[in-house]
Amino acid sequence: MAEGKSYLNPGFVMKSLIGPLAMRSGKIPVLTVTGRTSGRPRSLPIGKPVELDGRRFLVSPRGETHWARNLRAAGSGTLRSNGVTESFRAVEVVGEERDRAIAAYRTAAGKQIEPAFAKLPNASDHPTFRLDDVAVVSGPKS
Repeated sequence: MAEGKSYLNPGFVMKSLIGPLAMRSGKIPVLTVTGRTSGRPRSLPIGKPVELDGRRFLVSPRGETHWARNLRAAGSGTLRSNGVTESFRAVEVVGEERDRAIAAYRTAAGKQIEPAFAKLPNASDHPTFRLDDVAVVSGPKS
């Protein structure tokens, strides 16, 4: 991770067991973003985007994670949830917009996420991205 940046490692159990199971379940949103050094697609389960003022946001509760750094570098990604894949442009937000998105995320996520915010209490430690230009790439036929 970048020197001086805050990051909470998810640990072996989350990375090796829970994450892969969550991705296969299809019930947890899966983010795919191009790796900033490999150039290859990287996929991982991620918390549900939070909605605020009719827009959706992704918040990194663990700080400067690889997915946040990759999304910052790539500027776009896809999100697969409930059989629907959407592409989007990622706009990192700061200041009041970030603070409001984080507050909404914390309310939606509940107590399970609070330990991360207790360890990283500063909002600037949590990269937050607004999902713009969202378009359905694939999904169930209507």
